[in-house]
Amino acid sequence: MPLNIILFEPEIPQNTGNIARTCVITDTVLHIIGPMGFSLDEKHVKRAGLDYWELLDLRYYDNYEAFLEANPEALIYYCETRTQNIYTDVSYPENCYIMFGKETTGIPKKILEDNLETCIRIPMLQNEKARSLNLSNTVAIVVYEVLRQWRYPNMI
Repeated sequence: MPLNIILFEPEIPQNTGNIARTCVITDTVLHIIGPMGFSLDEKHVKRAGLDYWELLDLRYYDNYEAFLEANPEALIYYCETRTQNIYTDVSYPENCYIMFGKETTGIPKKILEDNLETCIRIPMLQNEKARSLNLSNTVAIVVYEVLRQWRYPNMI
């Protein structure tokens, strides 16, 4: 079963394009929860994703509730900067979902509070000027940790 990446209301087209390319090359499904801060037709999204868009398994939902309704059995890990669980300390089951929040505000506080046991983070230094890693880098780091644990299925 594939890995599933969820982007919650992405705002920067280049990040989404880079994430789409990572999803294609790792056989990962990309779920986007809207609204988005851009159109998938924008040249920055297309350019970042190169010619990989036709290879992408992309699923779009109008809101978080629509995602949950369409995926009622989804085991979701919520990647956020301020939580206790480090992403490498989790054993990821097959067909899990990992959600990443919008670039400026992350995942809504209410969603995180309702799912504390499955919140994860990447350790990093933090101060008022350097708050977090770039979203597409964060997704790539976590995707490859999950695939490492799964022994890189179907990869050479």
